[in-house]
Amino acid sequence: MGFFDKIKSGMAKTRSALSNTLGSVFSGFSQIDDDFYDELEECLILADLGVETATKATDRLRKTVKEQHLKTTEEAKSVLKDILVEMLNVGDTALDLSTTPSVVLVIGVNGVGKTTTIGKIANGLVEQGKKVLLVAGDTFRAAAADQLEVWANRTGADIVRQHEGADPASVVYDGIQAAKARKSEVILIDTAGRLHNKQNLMNELNKISRIVERELPGAAREVLLVLDGTTGQNGLIQAKQFKEIAGVTAIALTKLDGTAKGGIVIAVADALQIPVKFIGVGEQADDLMPFEARNFVEALL
Repeated sequence: MGFFDKIKSGMAKTRSALSNTLGSVFSGFSQIDDDFYDELEECLILADLGVETATKATDRLRKTVKEQHLKTTEEAKSVLKDILVEMLNVGDTALDLSTTPSVVLVIGVNGVGKTTTIGKIANGLVEQGKKVLLVAGDTFRAAAADQLEVWANRTGADIVRQHEGADPASVVYDGIQAAKARKSEVILIDTAGRLHNKQNLMNELNKISRIVERELPGAAREVLLVLDGTTGQNGLIQAKQFKEIAGVTAIALTKLDGTAKGGIVIAVADALQIPVKFIGVGEQADDLMPFEARNFVEALL
């Protein structure tokens, strides 16, 4: 199954919901008038773009239709696609792995699929021939390291772990030393996913960041925030808080196959101006896919 087909089937719930709503907007109006825009904006909000992003998209569409003297709703639909793609294009959608080693610090609250996402990214990198090291920095959640070890065994990646309750920063330190010794190309670090509004989580992430900076000065580093697509606007609130405390550089949106509100991808990219780099549309190892804005919008609409 090709990339586009996989997104299309993975986003079936979203597409079905949108075709029932957006589809009727584009086919139900013979002319582009205020009622058309009002209906369209409401549909975009229901698709989880959120009020701010939906309003912005509709306003841009209104402006372009006026400037280009467009007459049909089909022309408007084509312009809307371009607008949504533009909203998604807020940075490079590939991970920055430009140094050896490169570091990807993976953060997010418990239950979003963080450890699984790390495993799937490792799977993709190993398939590309890269030497990957997993660091089990989530020492607070029972069995988090065990789960990561299963992925290490499955993908052929190396792993560094300690006992449950160990200091996460010391695990990261050990991981970096191991990566240097083994000449690993990518270090994927799992972190604790306790509540995103806790000061101690912020302190912990800062401590890990300082160790990475000290031990690997100049290394390419990504801070990848994993969000559960089914949580919708709550996920956006989480993302805003994490951006403040952890300097997020990339987003992975999981469980998009389980929601009818895939518009959250656009809301997150637009509100945070941080690129979405991965989307998860299923349970299999290859169901976490590198994000492509045009393919996503085409599959969505």
